[in-house]
Amino acid sequence: MTVTGPPGYTLTFAEADPADVDRLGGKGAGLARMSQQQLRVPPGYIIGTPACRTYLAEKRLPDGLVDEIGSRLTELERAAGKAFGGGPVPLLLSVRSGAPISMPGMMDTILNLGICRDSAVALGRATGDSRFVADVVARFHAMYAETVLGALDPGPAVASVVDSVIGTDDPGAVYDRVWAACERALADDTGDTVPADPQDQLLGAVEAVFRSWNTRRARTYRDFHGIPHDLGTAVVVQSMVFGNLSDDSGSGVVFTRNPVTGEPGLFGEYLAHSQGEDVVAGVRTPDPVATALAPSVLAELQSTCDALERAQGDVLDIEFTVERSVLYLLQVRSAKRTPEAAVRIAADLVDAGVTTVRAALRGVSAAQVRQVQRPGFDPAEVTAARAGGRLLTTGIGACPGQVSGALVLDPDRARDRTDAGEAVVLARSVTSPADLHGMIAARGIVTATGGSTSHAAVVARALGTCCVVGAGELRIDAATRTLLVGKTRLAEGDPVSLDGSTGELFAGSFATATPAATSGAMDRVLAMASAASGCEVLSRVTLPADVAVARSAGACGLVTAIDEILAATGHLDGLVAHLLEAPARGADGFERFTDLIAQELAPVLAEAGGLEVGVRAIDLVADESRELLQQTAVTTRHPELAVPLGRLALIEAQLAGLGRALASSGGAARVHLAVRHICDPAEARLLRETAAGTGIAVGSYLTSPRGVLAIEEIAGVSDVIWLEVRSLQAAMFGLPPRLLLTAEPLDDYLRRGLLPADPRRRLDPSVERLLGPAAAVAGAARVGVRLAGEVSETVVEQLYSLGFRRFAISTGETRPLTLALGRAATG
Repeated sequence: MTVTGPPGYTLTFAEADPADVDRLGGKGAGLARMSQQQLRVPPGYIIGTPACRTYLAEKRLPDGLVDEIGSRLTELERAAGKAFGGGPVPLLLSVRSGAPISMPGMMDTILNLGICRDSAVALGRATGDSRFVADVVARFHAMYAETVLGALDPGPAVASVVDSVIGTDDPGAVYDRVWAACERALADDTGDTVPADPQDQLLGAVEAVFRSWNTRRARTYRDFHGIPHDLGTAVVVQSMVFGNLSDDSGSGVVFTRNPVTGEPGLFGEYLAHSQGEDVVAGVRTPDPVATALAPSVLAELQSTCDALERAQGDVLDIEFTVERSVLYLLQVRSAKRTPEAAVRIAADLVDAGVTTVRAALRGVSAAQVRQVQRPGFDPAEVTAARAGGRLLTTGIGACPGQVSGALVLDPDRARDRTDAGEAVVLARSVTSPADLHGMIAARGIVTATGGSTSHAAVVARALGTCCVVGAGELRIDAATRTLLVGKTRLAEGDPVSLDGSTGELFAGSFATATPAATSGAMDRVLAMASAASGCEVLSRVTLPADVAVARSAGACGLVTAIDEILAATGHLDGLVAHLLEAPARGADGFERFTDLIAQELAPVLAEAGGLEVGVRAIDLVADESRELLQQTAVTTRHPELAVPLGRLALIEAQLAGLGRALASSGGAARVHLAVRHICDPAEARLLRETAAGTGIAVGSYLTSPRGVLAIEEIAGVSDVIWLEVRSLQAAMFGLPPRLLLTAEPLDDYLRRGLLPADPRRRLDPSVERLLGPAAAVAGAARVGVRLAGEVSETVVEQLYSLGFRRFAISTGETRPLTLALGRAATG
């Protein structure tokens, strides 16, 4: 890991290199960049990630760090013109985490740090408002006690003391009363005490932020998003500005474009007389930023956001505070966005000249493309449900999607029921980082409070999970495990349905329907990706209706399989018994087989028009065939079928049927027949001889390492070759190929450390070495890669790097694969 800048663990915003995100963390890098752009950023400094890694390894603050923190604090006092722990103008601090990769809400923050009796008196005199002093003292004590000491919220006992304070009270006496009430509540809870010395507070807060890197919620988030556990977090120490100071103060979060839809224009929320934690915690519902801010502040925020978006070439998430009508910027980062928004934003930013094709493609993932294609509710059912009184309430749509599931009111139970195979919708009054495991498990999330920048909304967008927030009519009774909306009471386990776009929550479940089409933005993004990669992507189809779907997904060709077509049309079971009794003397005994191939393939070829169509010959030994037939492998009674050309008449019959289908369809399609499990040039040579005179091109599916090792010779006598990556990976591990499409037992093996990497997500080094020479042949021959299951972007990047440019995949994964290839080409 590269470390730049002055030696030591700390850097001021002016000293830091904004490009050094590994050291500064995302928050520190963003603040350094804005500060160096002369934007209004409260002064501060950054404790780099190396200090965190050392702390976690040695279980103590690194040597010299305490002295550095003291020196930087002295510099900060000078820059801010304030005094830490005293007056006449007191310096209070925010101490915030900042990982190199954004993990919103997963680690700890402490605000208002540095409050003590002397600073409280100075704060009261400087502001003339002892009620404000009481609020600051209570906030700091509660946040420090929870974050550093693991305490619970102090509850109404402290709140009543704060509420009793008036603005003209003596600030010293106010501090004494509020601090004493907080200390009593803490003593009753944990027996601990919050240090009154600001220096001790600061060191305790830094250690707490370091420790928060390894909390359960943080590790769960990193596991889910594939973020390494060894990065560590930076700590940002910054002068406080106060959104809770007056009526013309407040805090907000704004996005430079709508993170839900991708629509251009400021999108965000503002909460007057509040601190930033009030906005993101979701305990109060804020107001839209466009109507809540004073016109002059809104205009400054708009121009600042426009400039930052253009400078950084991305949609941004900006936290800000207004203190007595003066705007301060507290954080900038790449915005978490829904899959739908990600696609539109990528297209729009390129069209507007704000970003490059490379950056735009990096802003969209294959998983997001997959989610945009996901099914939605049947519109007719939704209309009937509204008319029939099933609509319970409407909140704020925070992340699109339409899902049905069992209502669950607790995150632990949500995870347990999901693990048992049940789809669930998690309902909470408000979510917190402690709910993350349940939010990951849930198919949908709904909260009673919070806005579109609340914890629930931000995390749901990061997860791509359907979410509705601010459904204020919800009343959750944890004791009886019921949810009350108006006069309707639902019990945990009752079916509910959630629409993350409209914000609607319905009683009961809905049928889902496949989206009719994707957006024009999707087409533009995929066109960029396809042009960047220069790859051919063929889609797997089975029925004639599948061809139009494959075309709309951008496929340049099709692949299909005779056994799958016959299974889908109801012919396979009876036909196999007929084939096994057919004489092996030639194709005459397979006339019914030939007729069926011609009958069922002709409509597919007619729909294909002039597209290339690769047809895989029937394979009676594959896992898929055994599942289709639901019987013991036919090779037990007919061992000649265990080898690709053991019964040559079977191949001849398929060639004849394919020829008839092509003729009756109009003959426009470019067809080839490929046979699985070819592993020797002699087999490929015999296959070509068998096809001679039929007009049908022939090829091989290579499923074994031996076949790949002989690829150069096989290619010399084949029209086309397909490499089955899943079969090759499985062969190297000695596993049945079907296991690479399931969770267990490989998940268990990975947890136990019995595999170095997940073979479903990454090519094994042995397979990479095997495929290297094959890729060289692919440059001169029609060699393609056949993929199965969900696209792994890592595997795609590995294959692209090896030199493969021709791929086949299921129709549902055609768009994700096209995007992944574009990312690989521009990465």
